[in-house]
Amino acid sequence: MTAAEKLKPQTDPSDPVPGVEALVQSTLAPQTVEIDRQGTYPAGFMHELGALGGYRQHLGSGGARGPSGPGHFGNAVRVMDAVSSECMSTGFCVWCQDALGWYLENADDTSVRDQLLPRIADGSQLGGTGLSNALKHFASIEALKIRLRRVDGGYVANGTLPWVSNLANDHAFAAIFQVEGSDRKVMALTFCDQPGFSLQQCAEFTALEGSGTYACHFRDCFIPDSQIISENVPALMQRIRSGLVLMQMGMGLGLVQGCIDIMEGMRETQGHVNCYLDEQPESLAEDLADARMATQALAGDIGDDSDSLFADVLQLRHSASELALRASQAAMLHAGARGYLADAPAQRKLRESYFVAIVTPAIKHLRKELERLGAA
Repeated sequence: MTAAEKLKPQTDPSDPVPGVEALVQSTLAPQTVEIDRQGTYPAGFMHELGALGGYRQHLGSGGARGPSGPGHFGNAVRVMDAVSSECMSTGFCVWCQDALGWYLENADDTSVRDQLLPRIADGSQLGGTGLSNALKHFASIEALKIRLRRVDGGYVANGTLPWVSNLANDHAFAAIFQVEGSDRKVMALTFCDQPGFSLQQCAEFTALEGSGTYACHFRDCFIPDSQIISENVPALMQRIRSGLVLMQMGMGLGLVQGCIDIMEGMRETQGHVNCYLDEQPESLAEDLADARMATQALAGDIGDDSDSLFADVLQLRHSASELALRASQAAMLHAGARGYLADAPAQRKLRESYFVAIVTPAIKHLRKELERLGAA
């Protein structure tokens, strides 16, 4: 039994939702190279994962048939961990889906929650999160990019969000918009097939090509009142921020697990020389176990909207970025020349690890927020 296998039963059940591990191996694993190299979006897997209950673990009554609520929040991270250990691009899509569900779960108006959340929770409706711009805005990094003008029955939106993920023409997403002529901000749903909205293919990325990432263009796009999630965005952000960031731990944890698996897999043929490398799978496995336990501990307090909990979440998320970078470099060194093959897992994990470190909130963003909270 490998070090990673010994740790899994103690810190992170291998099948957090019945059937997830089997689905990852049977449906996702055969597509991983195609997702990475050809940019294929794994729509079938995403729908099937939702049908198993993969997107409802962190949701309460709004998730319809879910078992969940805050006590099960950690299971959402475990599901993402299991997916990301195989393919972090798909793990990122799972986070996007979960994030959209989290916004709806916390909506001011239960009617918009009831309209869409059951379908987000069971995976029949897929969607993304357009909050990268807003998170940077609230950290005084950039301005909000979409403007709203109030009209009868809703708002008219104009502007462009450069990168929003887990999208396709039949998907939906949420974003935060600036209301013209005021300081007010609104979070609203957008359906990708509604009039006045269009998706534009982004430039080719070096990783995460299969994540359904597009530029989102609003041109006099009408957003009806029935799609408004919140008109009190500061209060909403206070409720959702810790959960939103903590769920990202699933990407980093899964990626580190995948790197450990690569290192363990090289032992039979390269162990006699890899033993001279500074980083060994046992030390990474110990740090991974600690990070998993810390994640589950914070998940149990996710109903706390205090700055203290948010600072703890940010600090843990920062450590996950650093651990992912460290693990991917170690996996590449253990793989050696084999890691340079175009379909080699090691070089894919290396590229994916940089995404863990730069996806919003990036390392520099995390440090800025920790300084603001006096927790740096």
